[in-house]
Amino acid sequence: MDIQLQTIQKYIKEKNLQGLKNIYGDIPPADLTTLFHQLNPGERLFFFRSLPRLVAAQVFSHLDPDEENSLILKLTDKEARQLLHDLDPDDRTEFFEELPGRLTQKILNLLDDENVAEIRMLLGYAEDTVGRFMTPDYIAVRPSWTAVQAMNHVREWGNESETSDVIYVTNASWELQGAISLRHLVLSDPETSVESIMKSPAIAIHAHEDQESAVHMMQKYDVSVLPVIDAHNILVGIITVDDVLDIAEEETTEDFHRSSAIDAFQESFLKTSIFFLYKKRIGWLVLLTFVNILSGAIIMSYEATLQQAIALVAFLPLLIGSAGNSGSQSATLTIRAMATGDVHMGDWLIVIWRELRTALLLGSTMGAVVWGLGIFRSGETVALIVALTMVMIVLLGSLLGVCLPFVLSKLKLDPATASSPLVTSIADILGVFIYLIIAKALLGIA
Repeated sequence: MDIQLQTIQKYIKEKNLQGLKNIYGDIPPADLTTLFHQLNPGERLFFFRSLPRLVAAQVFSHLDPDEENSLILKLTDKEARQLLHDLDPDDRTEFFEELPGRLTQKILNLLDDENVAEIRMLLGYAEDTVGRFMTPDYIAVRPSWTAVQAMNHVREWGNESETSDVIYVTNASWELQGAISLRHLVLSDPETSVESIMKSPAIAIHAHEDQESAVHMMQKYDVSVLPVIDAHNILVGIITVDDVLDIAEEETTEDFHRSSAIDAFQESFLKTSIFFLYKKRIGWLVLLTFVNILSGAIIMSYEATLQQAIALVAFLPLLIGSAGNSGSQSATLTIRAMATGDVHMGDWLIVIWRELRTALLLGSTMGAVVWGLGIFRSGETVALIVALTMVMIVLLGSLLGVCLPFVLSKLKLDPATASSPLVTSIADILGVFIYLIIAKALLGIA
């Protein structure tokens, strides 16, 4: 890559357009994007203009929104119009989503009526729906056609489609009737009717469904493309595996942020302002601070118990840490199972029953371990208090971790909000309370 970069910079300095074109060869667009980022700002425009048209569109779609805006303003109207025309419709829509309002109309004026209509149609769907990721570029044939007629249609329109691996069958009203793989179509008898070889009904997804549903459907049915339909079964577009991978990355990032008690965001970490990061993190930290104050209040209210058996203090961090850890484990497993579709709302009783038995085994094992430590350090009474507490807090912490995602999901909230810090904080409070209650009872303190 370094040798390529030096050569490219040399050719840019010499204004050697042909030399640049000879270098590109089979370099993937993603690698060309990396080279673009390694160039100086003054070199980037010449480099971009030297790229083949369709390759330039792919490189453009890999850039950050700020880089896209900056680059397109440096292009001539003709260059900008051609670039936007060459972009895939879904990439074009994503570009317009990030475009500052004052530039939107100017860029729209560079496009023809058909492309503008596509963008406005795609932007009509809610932000997190399948409709915002679909592309209207697909191949459709009629059920009455023969296989040879369908193949001729594929040859004519295949280059305009996002993918030709799957051909969809629609009637005259564009209602989805079925689907045929290209391989199946090619291997069929030329005079066979499309209707006789199509797979019906076709697996499809509604345009207004949540984007995450597309990820689950592709995983479930092991397909690389899904037809997108409206409420009347009209085929309005397709969503492909590259779009779904983007969605999956976005959803994973969102869940990862929330699991650490951070408001989700998709912006680049290094390009995000300090104040923006502050706003995303401060709310949860303040909330958790007030939650944790309860632990201190409980400890203060049992000050007499701790004074009479000061050895109890030594085990306090161990116990509350175990409560939080067990709750965090359960929450993580449950949230992930719900996110992948392995667990549904109707499975709550089964999940809780499984976790109850698992937690009893975990708590008993950990209780035996800390009982041994208690005997060694503080005698039988403290050992018994610590062991009983350990069993109870692991059990309750685990049940808390497994129940909270179901409760949040029932309330139409993201289960990922049952993040590790939140579960840990609540489990810590329960751990302190249970520990001191058991200690007071077994020590006979009034």
